[in-house]
Amino acid sequence: MAGHRSPQGTRARRAPSGSARHHAAERPAPTGPSLRNTVVASAAAVGAVATGTFTALLPTPGDSATSAGAAETIDATLVSADSAFIADLPAAATGMLAPVSFETATTDGAEIADLAFLDKAQVMAQELAERQAEEQRIAAERAELEAVIAQGGLDAWIAEALDILDLPQSLAPSVHNIIMKESGGNPRAINNWDSNARAGTPSQGLMQTIPSTFRHYVHPSLADQPITHPVANITAGIRYMIDTYGLDTLEAGGRTNSSGGYVGY
Repeated sequence: MAGHRSPQGTRARRAPSGSARHHAAERPAPTGPSLRNTVVASAAAVGAVATGTFTALLPTPGDSATSAGAAETIDATLVSADSAFIADLPAAATGMLAPVSFETATTDGAEIADLAFLDKAQVMAQELAERQAEEQRIAAERAELEAVIAQGGLDAWIAEALDILDLPQSLAPSVHNIIMKESGGNPRAINNWDSNARAGTPSQGLMQTIPSTFRHYVHPSLADQPITHPVANITAGIRYMIDTYGLDTLEAGGRTNSSGGYVGY
């Protein structure tokens, strides 16, 4: 540290090397707060400024500094920002002033980070709510489907077949229309008068499939069922119709002629 000059501009003379560097008899009695209180108070004040909190300052027992004196020292330090005062402090004391470096932590960056976290939390909550709503919708549809199947009959067979084929239940009316045109809803119906019957392979079941078509298109999970099995026959008829004429034909309730009359598939 540079030496201090006297008011006349000359360098102050050093004390003889043989004497103590600082002699108690040569220094006036302290009139303000001790260095320890000054450092602690300054650090607390800076910390309070940096963090936005209020710090209560209490004198250390046995110290000659008063609360009023400490407060004056804090005000003077904060207002004047005397760099010489800070430079004269020991390293341990200046280290206590480090919290001042956190002033940047109170800028908009922290607020932006908080807002980003809050926005992410809101998005996650919305996604969770949507997922729960979708799960509830699926559960409700499953319960309705199981109720229809439990009732039995044609609508139950159609519902189960569409479920096995992973097709929407909205196709049920169209499939119902085809079945009523083909077999009248009788799972044991056999056609003994068309060309297939004359060839020795009569159409059978709800969807009126011939044996070879049934074996090729029946859903694998029902391959061991007979051709007249209601659900198995429906899966074979639906898969054959989609493969041969497309899903649009199934959605339309089967093939029709120019006048709108039903045409067998």
